[in-house]
Amino acid sequence: MSRVTVVIPTYNGWRYLAPCLDALRRQVYRDFSVCIVDDGSTDDTAAQLRTGYPEIAVLRLPRNSGLARAQNAGIAATTSEFVAILNNDTEAEPAWLGTLVAMADAMPDAWAVAGKLRLFDRREVLHAAGDGYGQDGIPRNLGVWERDTGQWDDGLHIFGPQGGACLFRRTALEMLAAADTGAVYDESFFMYCEDVDLNWRARLAGYRTAFAPNAVVYHHLSATGGGVLASRYVGRNTLAVLAKDVPSVLLRRHAGAIARAQLSIIAESVQHLREPAARARLRGIGAAVPMLPALLRSRRRVQATRRVRVGELDAALCPA
Repeated sequence: MSRVTVVIPTYNGWRYLAPCLDALRRQVYRDFSVCIVDDGSTDDTAAQLRTGYPEIAVLRLPRNSGLARAQNAGIAATTSEFVAILNNDTEAEPAWLGTLVAMADAMPDAWAVAGKLRLFDRREVLHAAGDGYGQDGIPRNLGVWERDTGQWDDGLHIFGPQGGACLFRRTALEMLAAADTGAVYDESFFMYCEDVDLNWRARLAGYRTAFAPNAVVYHHLSATGGGVLASRYVGRNTLAVLAKDVPSVLLRRHAGAIARAQLSIIAESVQHLREPAARARLRGIGAAVPMLPALLRSRRRVQATRRVRVGELDAALCPA
């Protein structure tokens, strides 16, 4: 059995998947296997994988069920010590996986290891040096659009790993799943911010994230999502994270900043109402309301797992 399984969800993404898999073939570290979760694709993904990548395990779901469920299916279908989650629209540098594993071995108390994502077409520019979370309730890609000169390499501001390219310790994932819905990723999120929710749950439980700045992946931005789809789910799931994960003390302490951020988003969306993405964002905000009963039930479970002081959580947040 391989020590690491790289789980790659894909939905009609063959045009990006081949370069992603070719980059994995070039990895220096070799003690890994790959599990493609084909989330109901209708392109020629299945045929191309059979022909060009026969060594790769493929888990085919009968219909598109969302990124969260696809990732859960891949994790559940494997038993390796570590699980790496990798977007299908990425290209990993040859040292990527080995660097993540070496950091995990050096920091056995870390539940996850984050690496860097840079832009696919501007390879010196960051997409994320880990994820941050703001006092205003808005998730952040640390360093986004900045030229990477090592300014984030200390990892001090990381709230959790960016979900598109990271390494998890399976034992930690199992404990986090058991404490919430029974699944690693909350499938009610469907896609977008499901990794933010997971990071919050890990933070509340007292888990530590390590950062490996030399583990670099290049990312096509929103190649298999984005646009109207992203606007709707980000609008909805940003509020879902607030309802489910943020402790009441912090909600009260930063209520003004949270309210201003949401009002600003609504105002900007109304101002650009003729644009589909703006209308989708408003629909997403409205769609958070029917989720509230289930989110509040999850909230009781998740908040009961908190093992760290509120002050420590507050110190980990980015200024509004």
